[in-house]
Amino acid sequence: MVTGAARGIGAATVRRLVAEGYAVVAVDWCAGADATPYSMPTRRDLELLSDVGDVLPVVADVRDRGALDAAVADAVSRWGRLDVAVAAAAVIAGGQKLWESAPEELDLLWDIDAKGVWNTAAATVPAMLAGPEPSGCRFVAVASAAGSSGLFHLAGYTAAKHAVVGMMRGLAADLVNTGVTAVAVSPGSTRTEMLERTARLYDDASIDDLVSHQLLGRAIEPEEIAETIAFCCSPGGAVLHGSVVHADGGFKG
Repeated sequence: MVTGAARGIGAATVRRLVAEGYAVVAVDWCAGADATPYSMPTRRDLELLSDVGDVLPVVADVRDRGALDAAVADAVSRWGRLDVAVAAAAVIAGGQKLWESAPEELDLLWDIDAKGVWNTAAATVPAMLAGPEPSGCRFVAVASAAGSSGLFHLAGYTAAKHAVVGMMRGLAADLVNTGVTAVAVSPGSTRTEMLERTARLYDDASIDDLVSHQLLGRAIEPEEIAETIAFCCSPGGAVLHGSVVHADGGFKG
């Protein structure tokens, strides 16, 4: 199961996992052009993923634990097991100092970017533990370079992504000796709608300005992050249990 699946890193991850032989429940809220705080994918964006292989598109909001439970039940009913969950759903908001930020902005970031990961783990991990091969099961949360650094005028987003990192460390401790693993992947500036929105939060910034903070010297492609996530989901990814994988192109703050 992949959340935030309709575009960006989530969509690239669905395509990569399908190429690896997985069947995937692709979950997205599909809030569309009128979503807050900026335009979100549509139901059509999500449904297009069915063209890449064995993909079950599910419209669900990660803030809705019941909807995620139902998506997990669909996966187990259809395929008999759930082996991997990738929590990629997130939004970006900010552009002001912490004390100037609207409370509603923090609520949105916390509920989707942090609690959405919590809900996804709470819905999926029990199915993994109850499955036929827990030792091959993986939970991967997409964090951010903001999960280990403070980003200018993005205090709420930074706090939410720090929470994702802490959550994965706590989940990994809870999973000791089960065989199920948990890891956070922290991308740098990746060529997505979220990156474009981040640049627009600063009056005169461009994507090139954001990319200049990583030693790689260019924007990371979603497919590159998907490759990293796919390794975390693989049998070899077991060694990353409890880790934060910095897929940030040498982010230097």
